Amino acid sequence: MSYFKHHVFFCCNQRGPGETCCNNHGASDLQTYAKERVAELKLKGPGKVRINKAGCLDRCDQGPVMVVYPEAVWYTYVDKSDIDEIIEEHLKNGRVVERLKV
Repeated sequence: MSYFKHHVFFCCNQRGPGETCCNNHGASDLQTYAKERVAELKLKGPGKVRINKAGCLDRCDQGPVMVVYPEAVWYTYVDKSDIDEIIEEHLKNGRVVERLKV
């Protein structure tokens, strides 16, 4: 059994000027928001959810991106409302958010 029910990785890579990267779309800020929101909802910890920053996940052209394990579901997002939907539907209720999958 996995230590966490869901392990979420946000690509927070920062590339050079003019290069596409997730961090140019606010990935680090939204990762911080997700981490705080998961803690507020008491979803954080062993047997629950872990939110992590990652370096390049090699999908920046589809970004910003995040991946949820163990299901290996990749998402893109635009703002806090998308993050809230992923937390509520996928992390809390186990339903993949089809409209945000990449």
